[in-house]
Amino acid sequence: MNIYVGNLPYTITEEELRSTFERHGTVTSAKIVIDRETGRSKGFGFVEMPNQEEAEAAIKALDGAPLNGRPARVNPAKPRAPSGGGMGPGRRPPRQH
Repeated sequence: MNIYVGNLPYTITEEELRSTFERHGTVTSAKIVIDRETGRSKGFGFVEMPNQEEAEAAIKALDGAPLNGRPARVNPAKPRAPSGGGMGPGRRPPRQH
């Protein structure tokens, strides 16, 4: 199960995030999302846990729990929306002649 973890302190490391969730079961990966321009944490991340029951127990135990002084927001991650193909708002496809 892919788990969204929000309201993370900007100083938390992926290792700390992983170890927090490993108290509740097996963790496949722990990733903190980094801003491309600043190289700093965006304050949220994702944890992947292969066992559904362990993941649900981790969500229940850690949602609202303090992580380095901040109450974490923990819930199942929503599927990523498909990319729009890079056209972006206000862009038109090339004209066909």
